[in-house]
Amino acid sequence: LGTIVFALFVLIGQIIFAIGAQVNKYWLMCVGRFVFGIGGESLAVGQNTYAVSWFKGKELNMVFGLQLSFSRVGSTVNINIMGPIYRWLNKSLSGYQCLGATLWFGCAFCILSLICALLLAYYDRRANRLLGKEVEKAGEKISLWDVKDFSLSIWLMFIICVAYYVTIFPFISLGLVFFEERFGLDPASASAVNSIVYLLSAIMSPIFGLVVDKVGRNLFWVIIAVIATLGSHMLMAFTFLNPYVAMVIMGLAYSLLACALWPMVAYVIPEHQLGTAYGIMQAIQNLGLAVVSIIAGDIVDSKGYLFLEVFFGACLSIALIASVALYLVDAARGGSLNYSAKKRNMLAEAERMKSSTSINNPQQLNSGEAGFKENDDCDVRNRFISRVSSEVPDHLGSSQ
Repeated sequence: LGTIVFALFVLIGQIIFAIGAQVNKYWLMCVGRFVFGIGGESLAVGQNTYAVSWFKGKELNMVFGLQLSFSRVGSTVNINIMGPIYRWLNKSLSGYQCLGATLWFGCAFCILSLICALLLAYYDRRANRLLGKEVEKAGEKISLWDVKDFSLSIWLMFIICVAYYVTIFPFISLGLVFFEERFGLDPASASAVNSIVYLLSAIMSPIFGLVVDKVGRNLFWVIIAVIATLGSHMLMAFTFLNPYVAMVIMGLAYSLLACALWPMVAYVIPEHQLGTAYGIMQAIQNLGLAVVSIIAGDIVDSKGYLFLEVFFGACLSIALIASVALYLVDAARGGSLNYSAKKRNMLAEAERMKSSTSINNPQQLNSGEAGFKENDDCDVRNRFISRVSSEVPDHLGSSQ
Protein backbone atom coordinates (compact mmCIF):
# COMPACT_ATOMS: atom_id res chain seq x y z
CA LEU A 1 0.00 0.00 0.00
CA GLY A 2 2.82 2.40 0.87
CA THR A 3 4.43 2.03 -2.55
CA ILE A 4 1.11 2.75 -4.28
CA VAL A 5 0.64 5.90 -2.19
CA PHE A 6 4.16 7.10 -2.98
CA ALA A 7 3.66 6.44 -6.71
CA LEU A 8 0.46 8.51 -6.49
CA PHE A 9 2.43 11.35 -4.90
CA VAL A 10 4.88 11.18 -7.82
CA LEU A 11 2.06 11.32 -10.37
CA ILE A 12 0.23 14.15 -8.59
CA GLY A 13 3.47 16.10 -8.20
CA GLN A 14 4.23 15.78 -11.91
CA ILE A 15 0.69 16.86 -12.83
CA ILE A 16 0.95 19.96 -10.61
CA PHE A 17 4.37 20.71 -12.10
CA ALA A 18 3.03 20.46 -15.66
CA ILE A 19 -0.01 22.61 -14.84
CA GLY A 20 2.26 25.22 -13.24
CA ALA A 21 4.31 25.43 -16.42
CA GLN A 22 1.18 25.48 -18.58
CA VAL A 23 -0.25 28.52 -16.74
CA ASN A 24 3.17 30.15 -16.19
CA LYS A 25 3.03 30.00 -12.38
CA TYR A 26 6.50 29.38 -10.95
CA TRP A 27 5.28 28.94 -7.37
CA LEU A 28 2.89 26.20 -8.53
CA MET A 29 5.77 24.45 -10.29
CA CYS A 30 7.74 24.53 -7.01
CA VAL A 31 4.79 22.97 -5.17
CA GLY A 32 4.67 20.24 -7.79
CA ARG A 33 8.34 19.43 -7.40
CA PHE A 34 7.94 19.38 -3.61
CA VAL A 35 5.11 16.84 -3.82
CA PHE A 36 7.05 14.87 -6.42
CA GLY A 37 10.08 14.75 -4.12
CA ILE A 38 8.05 13.44 -1.20
CA GLY A 39 6.80 10.56 -3.32
CA GLY A 40 10.00 9.92 -5.26
CA GLU A 41 12.34 9.50 -2.32
CA SER A 42 9.81 7.44 -0.36
CA LEU A 43 9.20 5.28 -3.44
CA ALA A 44 12.93 4.44 -3.48
CA VAL A 45 12.62 3.20 0.12
CA GLY A 46 9.69 0.96 -0.83
CA GLN A 47 11.63 -0.32 -3.82
CA ASN A 48 14.59 -1.32 -1.63
CA THR A 49 12.29 -3.05 0.86
CA TYR A 50 10.59 -5.03 -1.91
CA ALA A 51 14.00 -6.07 -3.29
CA VAL A 52 15.12 -7.45 0.08
CA SER A 53 11.79 -9.18 0.70
CA TRP A 54 11.89 -11.00 -2.64
CA PHE A 55 15.59 -11.61 -3.18
CA LYS A 56 17.32 -11.86 0.20
CA GLY A 57 19.48 -14.98 0.21
CA LYS A 58 19.45 -15.16 -3.60
CA GLU A 59 20.62 -12.53 -6.10
CA LEU A 60 20.12 -9.52 -3.82
CA ASN A 61 23.32 -7.70 -4.76
CA MET A 62 22.61 -8.07 -8.47
CA VAL A 63 19.06 -6.79 -7.96
CA PHE A 64 20.34 -3.63 -6.28
CA GLY A 65 22.74 -3.26 -9.20
CA LEU A 66 19.86 -3.61 -11.66
CA GLN A 67 17.88 -0.98 -9.76
CA LEU A 68 20.75 1.47 -10.11
CA SER A 69 21.22 0.53 -13.75
CA PHE A 70 17.56 1.10 -14.64
CA SER A 71 17.49 4.44 -12.83
CA ARG A 72 20.51 5.60 -14.83
CA VAL A 73 18.98 4.32 -18.08
CA GLY A 74 15.80 6.22 -17.21
CA SER A 75 17.76 9.41 -16.59
CA THR A 76 19.59 9.00 -19.90
CA VAL A 77 16.36 8.37 -21.81
CA ASN A 78 14.77 11.43 -20.21
CA ILE A 79 17.70 13.65 -21.15
CA ASN A 80 17.69 12.43 -24.73
CA ILE A 81 13.95 12.46 -25.57
CA MET A 82 12.58 15.51 -23.75
CA GLY A 83 14.65 17.93 -25.83
CA PRO A 84 13.45 16.57 -29.19
CA ILE A 85 9.85 16.50 -27.89
CA TYR A 86 10.12 20.17 -26.86
CA ARG A 87 11.53 21.16 -30.24
CA TRP A 88 8.78 19.23 -32.04
CA LEU A 89 6.05 20.90 -29.98
CA ASN A 90 7.72 24.27 -30.43
CA LYS A 91 6.63 24.21 -34.08
CA SER A 92 3.01 24.77 -33.01
CA LEU A 93 3.39 26.12 -29.46
CA SER A 94 5.72 28.66 -27.93
CA GLY A 95 7.12 29.76 -24.60
CA TYR A 96 5.70 28.37 -21.37
CA GLN A 97 2.85 26.63 -23.20
CA CYS A 98 5.36 24.53 -25.10
CA LEU A 99 7.17 23.69 -21.85
CA GLY A 100 3.92 22.72 -20.15
CA ALA A 101 2.89 20.48 -23.01
CA THR A 102 6.30 18.78 -22.94
CA LEU A 103 6.01 18.08 -19.21
CA TRP A 104 2.73 16.26 -19.76
CA PHE A 105 4.71 13.55 -21.53
CA GLY A 106 6.46 12.94 -18.19
CA CYS A 107 3.06 12.18 -16.65
CA ALA A 108 2.79 9.16 -18.94
CA PHE A 109 5.89 7.62 -17.36
CA CYS A 110 4.52 8.40 -13.88
CA ILE A 111 1.30 6.58 -14.78
CA LEU A 112 3.41 3.61 -15.90
CA SER A 113 5.20 3.73 -12.53
CA LEU A 114 1.85 3.67 -10.70
CA ILE A 115 0.67 0.69 -12.76
CA CYS A 116 3.87 -1.18 -11.88
CA ALA A 117 3.37 -0.35 -8.18
CA LEU A 118 -0.18 -1.76 -8.32
CA LEU A 119 0.99 -4.96 -10.01
CA LEU A 120 3.88 -5.38 -7.60
CA ALA A 121 1.58 -4.89 -4.60
CA TYR A 122 -0.78 -7.56 -5.98
CA TYR A 123 1.97 -10.11 -6.58
CA ASP A 124 3.62 -9.37 -3.24
CA ARG A 125 0.35 -9.86 -1.37
CA ARG A 126 -0.31 -13.08 -3.29
CA ALA A 127 3.17 -14.40 -2.50
CA ASN A 128 2.77 -13.57 1.20
CA ARG A 129 -0.51 -15.47 1.29
CA LEU A 130 0.89 -18.53 -0.48
CA LEU A 131 4.07 -18.62 1.60
CA GLY A 132 2.33 -17.93 4.91
CA LYS A 133 4.22 -14.69 5.52
CA GLU A 134 1.05 -12.85 6.51
CA VAL A 135 0.81 -15.01 9.62
CA GLU A 136 4.41 -14.23 10.52
CA LYS A 137 3.91 -10.47 10.04
CA ALA A 138 0.73 -10.41 12.12
CA GLY A 139 2.72 -10.39 15.35
CA GLU A 140 5.26 -7.83 14.22
CA LYS A 141 4.73 -4.22 15.25
CA ILE A 142 6.36 -1.45 13.23
CA SER A 143 7.34 1.66 15.14
CA LEU A 144 9.61 4.62 14.61
CA TRP A 145 11.01 3.88 18.05
CA ASP A 146 12.72 0.86 16.46
CA VAL A 147 15.53 3.33 15.73
CA LYS A 148 16.72 3.16 19.32
CA ASP A 149 17.34 -0.57 18.88
CA PHE A 150 19.53 -0.16 15.79
CA SER A 151 23.00 -1.58 16.30
CA LEU A 152 26.29 0.29 15.88
CA SER A 153 26.79 -1.53 12.58
CA ILE A 154 23.77 0.04 10.91
CA TRP A 155 24.74 3.54 12.07
CA LEU A 156 28.20 3.05 10.61
CA MET A 157 26.56 2.08 7.31
CA PHE A 158 24.60 5.33 7.42
CA ILE A 159 27.85 7.27 7.89
CA ILE A 160 29.51 5.44 4.99
CA CYS A 161 26.49 6.14 2.79
CA VAL A 162 26.33 9.89 3.36
CA ALA A 163 30.11 10.45 3.46
CA TYR A 164 30.53 8.59 0.17
CA TYR A 165 27.63 9.87 -1.91
CA VAL A 166 28.32 13.54 -1.09
CA THR A 167 31.56 13.15 -3.07
CA ILE A 168 29.79 11.86 -6.19
CA PHE A 169 26.64 13.84 -6.98
CA PRO A 170 27.80 17.35 -5.95
CA PHE A 171 31.05 16.77 -7.84
CA ILE A 172 29.20 15.79 -11.01
CA SER A 173 26.94 18.84 -10.72
CA LEU A 174 30.07 21.05 -10.69
CA GLY A 175 32.07 18.86 -13.04
CA LEU A 176 31.54 20.64 -16.36
CA VAL A 177 33.28 23.87 -15.33
CA PHE A 178 35.88 21.91 -13.35
CA PHE A 179 37.02 19.92 -16.39
CA GLU A 180 37.04 23.01 -18.57
CA GLU A 181 39.15 25.06 -16.16
CA ARG A 182 41.37 22.34 -14.71
CA PHE A 183 42.11 20.32 -17.85
CA GLY A 184 41.31 22.84 -20.60
CA LEU A 185 38.59 20.71 -22.20
CA ASP A 186 36.00 22.17 -24.54
CA PRO A 187 32.33 22.00 -23.38
CA ALA A 188 31.52 18.88 -25.44
CA SER A 189 34.55 16.96 -24.10
CA ALA A 190 33.89 18.12 -20.55
CA SER A 191 30.29 16.89 -20.80
CA ALA A 192 31.47 13.53 -22.13
CA VAL A 193 33.93 13.08 -19.25
CA ASN A 194 31.37 14.20 -16.69
CA SER A 195 28.83 11.61 -17.88
CA ILE A 196 31.19 8.64 -17.56
CA VAL A 197 30.13 7.83 -13.98
CA TYR A 198 26.46 7.47 -14.88
CA LEU A 199 27.20 5.65 -18.12
CA LEU A 200 29.44 3.10 -16.43
CA SER A 201 27.01 2.59 -13.54
CA ALA A 202 24.22 1.73 -15.99
CA ILE A 203 26.41 -0.95 -17.59
CA MET A 204 28.51 -2.27 -14.72
CA SER A 205 26.15 -2.25 -11.72
CA PRO A 206 24.35 -5.52 -12.60
CA ILE A 207 27.67 -7.16 -13.46
CA PHE A 208 29.28 -6.12 -10.18
CA GLY A 209 26.11 -7.19 -8.34
CA LEU A 210 26.38 -10.66 -9.86
CA VAL A 211 30.06 -10.84 -8.86
CA VAL A 212 29.26 -9.89 -5.26
CA ASP A 213 26.47 -12.49 -5.21
CA LYS A 214 28.90 -15.19 -6.36
CA VAL A 215 31.83 -14.14 -4.15
CA GLY A 216 30.23 -12.53 -1.09
CA ARG A 217 32.49 -10.39 1.13
CA ASN A 218 30.25 -7.30 0.86
CA LEU A 219 32.21 -5.28 3.39
CA PHE A 220 35.49 -5.97 1.61
CA TRP A 221 34.06 -4.58 -1.65
CA VAL A 222 32.76 -1.49 0.14
CA ILE A 223 36.24 -0.71 1.46
CA ILE A 224 37.76 -1.25 -2.00
CA ALA A 225 35.17 1.09 -3.57
CA VAL A 226 35.83 3.86 -1.02
CA ILE A 227 39.61 3.62 -1.51
CA ALA A 228 39.26 3.65 -5.32
CA THR A 229 37.01 6.72 -5.22
CA LEU A 230 39.42 8.51 -2.90
CA GLY A 231 42.22 7.72 -5.35
CA SER A 232 40.23 9.09 -8.30
CA HIS A 233 39.63 12.41 -6.54
CA MET A 234 43.28 12.71 -5.58
CA LEU A 235 44.31 12.03 -9.18
CA MET A 236 42.17 14.91 -10.38
CA ALA A 237 43.32 17.19 -7.56
CA PHE A 238 47.10 16.71 -7.72
CA THR A 239 47.89 15.42 -11.20
CA PHE A 240 47.14 16.39 -14.79
CA LEU A 241 46.56 12.80 -15.88
CA ASN A 242 43.85 12.44 -18.50
CA PRO A 243 40.59 12.90 -16.53
CA TYR A 244 39.02 9.95 -18.34
CA VAL A 245 41.18 7.63 -16.20
CA ALA A 246 40.03 9.09 -12.88
CA MET A 247 36.38 9.22 -13.95
CA VAL A 248 36.42 5.60 -15.14
CA ILE A 249 37.81 4.57 -11.74
CA MET A 250 35.13 6.64 -10.01
CA GLY A 251 32.37 5.13 -12.16
CA LEU A 252 33.48 1.57 -11.46
CA ALA A 253 33.85 2.25 -7.72
CA TYR A 254 30.45 3.95 -7.55
CA SER A 255 28.80 0.95 -9.22
CA LEU A 256 30.56 -1.50 -6.89
CA LEU A 257 29.66 0.35 -3.70
CA ALA A 258 25.97 0.60 -4.60
CA CYS A 259 25.82 -3.19 -5.13
CA ALA A 260 27.66 -4.05 -1.92
CA LEU A 261 26.55 -1.42 0.63
CA TRP A 262 22.76 -1.24 0.36
CA PRO A 263 22.12 -5.02 0.65
CA MET A 264 24.17 -5.14 3.88
CA VAL A 265 21.35 -3.38 5.73
CA ALA A 266 19.23 -6.52 5.30
CA TYR A 267 21.89 -8.61 7.06
CA VAL A 268 21.67 -6.70 10.35
CA ILE A 269 18.04 -5.47 10.46
CA PRO A 270 14.89 -7.61 10.95
CA GLU A 271 12.62 -7.64 7.91
CA HIS A 272 9.79 -5.70 9.58
CA GLN A 273 12.25 -2.85 10.34
CA LEU A 274 13.78 -2.67 6.86
CA GLY A 275 11.47 0.10 5.67
CA THR A 276 12.42 2.24 8.67
CA ALA A 277 16.14 1.54 8.18
CA TYR A 278 16.16 2.29 4.46
CA GLY A 279 14.02 5.39 5.05
CA ILE A 280 16.49 6.80 7.57
CA MET A 281 19.41 5.89 5.32
CA GLN A 282 17.79 7.66 2.38
CA ALA A 283 16.88 10.69 4.51
CA ILE A 284 20.41 11.06 5.90
CA GLN A 285 21.85 10.72 2.40
CA ASN A 286 19.56 13.42 0.98
CA LEU A 287 20.19 15.75 3.92
CA GLY A 288 23.93 15.31 3.41
CA LEU A 289 23.62 15.96 -0.33
CA ALA A 290 21.60 19.14 0.27
CA VAL A 291 24.07 20.53 2.81
CA VAL A 292 27.24 19.50 0.96
CA SER A 293 25.95 20.90 -2.36
CA ILE A 294 25.72 24.34 -0.70
CA ILE A 295 29.12 23.94 0.97
CA ALA A 296 30.72 22.76 -2.29
CA GLY A 297 29.42 25.81 -4.15
CA ASP A 298 30.78 28.15 -1.49
CA ILE A 299 34.18 26.42 -1.57
CA VAL A 300 34.42 26.78 -5.36
CA ASP A 301 33.45 30.46 -5.19
CA SER A 302 35.87 31.34 -2.41
CA LYS A 303 38.75 28.85 -2.61
CA GLY A 304 38.64 27.12 -5.98
CA TYR A 305 38.45 23.55 -7.22
CA LEU A 306 41.63 22.32 -5.52
CA PHE A 307 40.14 22.99 -2.09
CA LEU A 308 36.92 21.35 -3.26
CA GLU A 309 38.80 18.15 -4.09
CA VAL A 310 40.56 18.29 -0.71
CA PHE A 311 37.14 18.62 0.93
CA PHE A 312 35.86 15.58 -0.98
CA GLY A 313 39.00 13.72 0.06
CA ALA A 314 38.21 14.49 3.70
CA CYS A 315 34.66 13.16 3.28
CA LEU A 316 35.95 9.96 1.72
CA SER A 317 38.45 9.60 4.55
CA ILE A 318 35.51 9.67 6.97
CA ALA A 319 33.80 6.99 4.86
CA LEU A 320 36.98 4.89 4.92
CA ILE A 321 37.35 5.22 8.70
CA ALA A 322 33.71 4.21 9.15
CA SER A 323 34.23 1.23 6.81
CA VAL A 324 37.24 0.00 8.77
CA ALA A 325 35.37 0.55 12.05
CA LEU A 326 32.44 -1.45 10.66
CA TYR A 327 34.83 -4.24 9.68
CA LEU A 328 36.24 -4.38 13.23
CA VAL A 329 32.81 -4.26 14.88
CA ASP A 330 31.48 -6.93 12.56
CA ALA A 331 34.53 -9.15 13.09
CA ALA A 332 34.00 -8.95 16.84
CA ARG A 333 30.41 -10.12 16.36
CA GLY A 334 31.18 -13.04 14.06
CA GLY A 335 31.88 -11.36 10.73
CA SER A 336 28.43 -11.91 9.19
CA LEU A 337 28.73 -8.87 6.88
CA ASN A 338 31.87 -10.30 5.32
CA TYR A 339 30.78 -13.91 4.88
CA SER A 340 31.66 -15.59 1.63
CA ALA A 341 28.72 -16.40 -0.63
CA LYS A 342 29.22 -20.11 -0.01
CA LYS A 343 29.07 -19.75 3.76
CA ARG A 344 26.07 -17.41 3.64
CA ASN A 345 24.18 -19.84 1.39
CA MET A 346 24.96 -22.79 3.66
CA LEU A 347 23.71 -20.93 6.74
CA ALA A 348 20.58 -19.78 4.92
CA GLU A 349 19.86 -23.34 3.75
CA ALA A 350 20.33 -24.72 7.27
CA GLU A 351 17.97 -22.05 8.64
CA ARG A 352 15.33 -22.84 6.03
CA MET A 353 15.52 -26.55 6.75
CA LYS A 354 15.22 -26.00 10.49
CA SER A 355 12.26 -23.68 9.96
CA SER A 356 10.63 -26.25 7.67
CA THR A 357 11.07 -28.95 10.31
CA SER A 358 9.43 -26.76 12.94
CA ILE A 359 6.45 -26.01 10.68
CA ASN A 360 5.93 -29.66 9.71
CA ASN A 361 6.21 -30.81 13.35
CA PRO A 362 4.65 -28.02 15.45
CA GLN A 363 4.23 -30.29 18.49
CA GLN A 364 8.03 -30.28 18.83
CA LEU A 365 7.93 -26.57 19.65
CA ASN A 366 6.10 -27.28 22.93
CA SER A 367 8.08 -30.36 23.86
CA GLY A 368 10.08 -30.06 27.04
CA GLU A 369 12.26 -33.08 26.38
CA ALA A 370 15.82 -31.92 25.76
CA GLY A 371 16.87 -35.25 24.32
CA PHE A 372 14.12 -35.07 21.72
CA LYS A 373 15.30 -31.58 20.65
CA GLU A 374 18.88 -32.75 20.37
CA ASN A 375 17.85 -35.59 18.08
CA ASP A 376 15.82 -33.17 15.96
CA ASP A 377 18.84 -30.87 15.59
CA CYS A 378 20.99 -33.82 14.54
CA ASP A 379 18.42 -34.80 11.93
CA VAL A 380 18.41 -31.28 10.53
CA ARG A 381 22.20 -31.25 10.28
CA ASN A 382 22.28 -34.66 8.66
CA ARG A 383 19.65 -33.67 6.09
CA PHE A 384 21.52 -30.46 5.30
CA ILE A 385 24.85 -32.27 4.85
CA SER A 386 23.13 -34.83 2.62
CA ARG A 387 21.73 -32.04 0.48
CA VAL A 388 25.22 -30.80 -0.30
CA SER A 389 26.36 -34.33 -1.19
CA SER A 390 28.67 -34.80 1.77
CA GLU A 391 29.16 -37.93 3.77
CA VAL A 392 27.52 -37.78 7.20
CA PRO A 393 30.10 -38.44 9.93
CA ASP A 394 29.23 -41.18 12.43
CA HIS A 395 29.27 -38.80 15.43
CA LEU A 396 26.49 -36.68 13.85
CA GLY A 397 24.10 -39.56 13.39
CA SER A 398 20.77 -39.53 15.25
CA SER A 399 20.63 -41.83 18.23
CA GLN A 400 17.85 -44.40 18.03
